Amino acid sequence: MSTKRRRRHSPDQIVKKLRDADAMLNTGQDLASVLQALEVSESTLDR
Repeated sequence: MSTKRRRRHSPDQIVKKLRDADAMLNTGQDLASVLQALEVSESTLDR
């Protein structure tokens, strides 16, 4: 059983995380470190 609570993000937070992810990926960071830094899963980022 998972004890981690699911978080809902506002549209502004989602846009900020997507921009941050794009910037991190453009600087050459690998996808795993970007996902960990933003605390999202790969499927969430793809959505």
